[in-house]
Amino acid sequence: MPPLFLPSSSSSSSALFLLLLLLLTLQTLTSISLSQPDTLRSPEKCGNFSVSFPFHLLSSSSSVAFRLSCTNSSTLYLHINHQSYRIIEFFTDGLLVDFPSSPSCRQFNDLRSFPFSANQFFSISLENVIGLYDCEDSSLCKAGCETNDLFGCDGREEDETSGGDIGCCYPLSDHSAWRAGDDFSVFSKYGCRGFSSWVVPRGTNRGMRGVKLEWGIPKNSSEATCDREARTINATAIEGSVRCVCRDGFVGDGFVHGTGCLKSCYKDGKELYGDKCEIKKHKGEKLTVLAGVLAPLFILGSLLALFCLLKRPVTTHTDQQFDISTATTTTSVSFRKGYNKTRLFTYRELEEATKGFQDSHKLTQGKTGTIYSGNLTNGTRVIVHKVLCENQIEFMEISSQIDHLSAVLHRNLARIIGFCMDIGYNPLVVYEYPVNGLLGDRLHLGLDWCKRVNIVAEVAGLLALLQYENYPPILHNNIASGYIFLDEDFQAKVTGFGLQRKQRIDTSMYDFAVLLLEIVTGLKQREETVTQSLQRIRSGKLEEIVDPSMYFHEQPVAFREQIGLVADIATRCVLFGGDGKFGMVDAARELLQIAGNSGCDKKRDGIEETFSNSSLLQMISMSPDSIYLPKT
Repeated sequence: MPPLFLPSSSSSSSALFLLLLLLLTLQTLTSISLSQPDTLRSPEKCGNFSVSFPFHLLSSSSSVAFRLSCTNSSTLYLHINHQSYRIIEFFTDGLLVDFPSSPSCRQFNDLRSFPFSANQFFSISLENVIGLYDCEDSSLCKAGCETNDLFGCDGREEDETSGGDIGCCYPLSDHSAWRAGDDFSVFSKYGCRGFSSWVVPRGTNRGMRGVKLEWGIPKNSSEATCDREARTINATAIEGSVRCVCRDGFVGDGFVHGTGCLKSCYKDGKELYGDKCEIKKHKGEKLTVLAGVLAPLFILGSLLALFCLLKRPVTTHTDQQFDISTATTTTSVSFRKGYNKTRLFTYRELEEATKGFQDSHKLTQGKTGTIYSGNLTNGTRVIVHKVLCENQIEFMEISSQIDHLSAVLHRNLARIIGFCMDIGYNPLVVYEYPVNGLLGDRLHLGLDWCKRVNIVAEVAGLLALLQYENYPPILHNNIASGYIFLDEDFQAKVTGFGLQRKQRIDTSMYDFAVLLLEIVTGLKQREETVTQSLQRIRSGKLEEIVDPSMYFHEQPVAFREQIGLVADIATRCVLFGGDGKFGMVDAARELLQIAGNSGCDKKRDGIEETFSNSSLLQMISMSPDSIYLPKT
C-alpha cells in the first residue's frame, strides 16, 4: 500500500476541502434526483370526476384536442367538431359519452343522431355493443349478445315492457359489418331504422348505456412521450396513435408531460408511493456507497481503520434469524433438522405485534386459520398465521407439522422466522413479510401476463414438490391468492399451510383451479363466478372474462394462446382433479412449460431451479402415462 501524504500547505487543504464539498453536493443532488415523491399529484376535478392527462380543463394550456369543459362544477363535456358530448365515465383506454341533445329518455335513436367523425385522437371503440331496431337483414344478430344485461336510459333493462324490443344485438368487435372510423349510419344499408349503444366492461355482462370513444395520441406528437417506467400501447381503432401505461409496480398516467409513473407498493392494506416503497436495506447500501466515495479523500489511516471496524457485522440474540448460508446448495430446496434456528416467540409478543389480532391487521381467513400482518418490537414486518386447532391431539400434530415445514428451505416458500406453541392458545407460525404484499392486492393494481404466469408456475412447482417429495407429504389444502405474497422481484412466497394431519387432499385441485381463474380474470372467485367462468371458457368466450387491465385483444397472439392454456388447466383441475386423473404434478409440468416458452424477459432459470436435482424433475419430463406418483 503506498504511503499516505498529508497536505503541506493551506492551499492544498483548501483544495481538498472544496473537492470534498463538491463530492458531498453531487451526492446530495444525485440522491434528490433519484428520490420520488410519496404522493401522486392531485388531478383536476369536476364534481365526482378526476381529470387526468392528456385530458384537461379549459384553464390548462395543453392540447386543444383533449380539452374538456366543466359545467355547473359537476358536468364534463368533450368537444369534437363543434359538437359537445357529455362524459358519463372514464376508462383507461377511452371514455363513455352520452348522445348529444338526447331527449329525457328515449329507448332508441336515429342512426344519424350521433354526429361523430373519427380523427387522429378519437374513434368509436370497437367494444361497443349496438342494439339495432327494425332491421331487414337478420344476419346482423350475433350469438352471445343475449347474455348481456342491457339497460335503457331510465335504468330499466331493455325489453318489450320498457319501450322497445331489441331486434338485433351487434358487437362492434365483429368486423364483418364495421370498420374502424365508421359511424352508426353504416347500419342503414341493412335497413335498420334505429339503434341504442352500450359498453360492456370486460369481465362483466352488465352494459352501461352510451357510446365508448377510444382515445390515442399520434406517435409523432411530443405529448406521446412515455415515462421511462411506462410502456407504449397502440390504439385499437385509431391508426398511428398510442397510449402510455405504467409498468407493473408503478402508477400514474404514464406520460412525461403528465404525472409520469410513480413507484407503488402495498403495505398494511394501503397503497403507498415513491420513497415510502424503498426497502430499508437499500438505504444501508446508499450509505455504504457514500462512505466508499468519501473515505479515500477524507479519511486518513486511523479513520480508515475505524471505518473498517464499523463495517463489521453484528448479530444479536434477540433477532436471531435463519442461517441460510449454511443451508444453501445448488438447488432451491433443502431440508434442515427441526426448527432449532427459528425464533421461539411468546403469545404475548405476537399479540402485541398484531395489536391484539385486530381485524385491521387481518389479511386472510380460510380453512387453515387466519393470517395477520404484524410488526415486531425491532421494527421487522411479519406475517402471523393463527392456525386452527380444536383439541390437544391436534395441538401435538400441528407441533410436529411445524417442525416438518420449518425444515424446508425453498425459494417460493415464505421464510419461517419463528413460531409460538404456548399451551392454551392457538399455534402461531411467523413468516417474513415480502415487500410487494398479497398477490390478490397486486392483481387489483394490475399485473402483466409474464408475472402472472411465472407466479402460478412457481406456486404449482412448490406444491408438487412438497406434496410428492416429502413423507409425510406437506399439503396446503387452502391455496388462494390470500396466502401468496410477492417479493421485490414478484416471486411467489406461499404461506398459510394446513398443519393438521387429518386434512384431506381432495379439494387441492379445485382450490388451485380457483387461483388460476383469479389470475386470468383478476377477480376474486366465488362459487357462482367459478361456474360462470368455466362455462364461458368451455364455450369459447374466454375474452369475456379476461382481466380488462391486460387488454386481451392487444396482447401478442402467443400471450392470448397462453392465457387460454392456463384457463384450460383450470378447467381440467375442476373436472379431473377430484378423481386423480389430473394432479398437481400435471399442472406444474404444463405451467412450467408455458412459463418457459412465454418469451418474457424474466429468465426461466429461477423456475426450473425449483426442480433441480430432484426426482420430480424426471417425473415431470415423462409422459403422463409413465408417471408414477407416490402413495399419500
